Amino acid sequence: MAVLRERGDWLRRFVQERGVQTNEVQRSWMLLPCFLEIARRAGVEVLDLLELGPSAGLNLVWDRYHYTYEAGDWGPKDAPLELAGEERGPVPPELLALRPAVRHRRGIDLSPLDVTRDEDTLLLKAFVWADQAHRLERLDQAVETLRADPPALEQGHIADNLPAVLAERKLGALTIVFETAVLGYVGVEQERVVAALEAAGREFPLGFVWTGRPTADEHGFYGLWMRLWPDDEEVLLAHAGFHGQWLEWLGQPA
Repeated sequence: MAVLRERGDWLRRFVQERGVQTNEVQRSWMLLPCFLEIARRAGVEVLDLLELGPSAGLNLVWDRYHYTYEAGDWGPKDAPLELAGEERGPVPPELLALRPAVRHRRGIDLSPLDVTRDEDTLLLKAFVWADQAHRLERLDQAVETLRADPPALEQGHIADNLPAVLAERKLGALTIVFETAVLGYVGVEQERVVAALEAAGREFPLGFVWTGRPTADEHGFYGLWMRLWPDDEEVLLAHAGFHGQWLEWLGQPA
């Protein structure tokens, strides 16, 4: 309490000027099967990634982590970070056998963080509850992984920047756009985001993975949805905990 009293003025300025910034890398564990499913359906082996609201971009380097599922593991065995969780519906082994490569990775965020800078890393840590030592350890390992080759993060509103970024797509890879929470914060601008994706999907194939309600009246966990243009069909792939701590894989044949 003495520290809070001594730094009271600074703390008041901090909470007024700084929005909450989190980047829960455990969500990569729930996202990986979705990316593999899109690769399977599209029949591609090379991906370009674009994350909406990536914060520091820790989930943009998901292919550098090691994963454990009931049916097997995935990713480099010598990775600094290994992710696992509770499977309430197993991920099929044939999906985990896929090994798509990532060619480019990019993110759009109102206030991106650069965790090659110690001060930005400390900011991320400031928003992790102090008693959650496992999350702090996981964050350190993810930062170590990202610093080896950081993704490109640009500052801007996703609704404003997305059309131009999608216009820069290059042949030779399937672009997968994804988000894990940001669409819930953009309000009516979500319509512009969807319109940009639909316009780009009409030009050539595009994948989209997002979190939303699994049903209209369910608020207790995520639905993990995918859409793959030009087929233009929304598919509910899984249910998952908000931080990726559990996953119920549903999948659907295509």
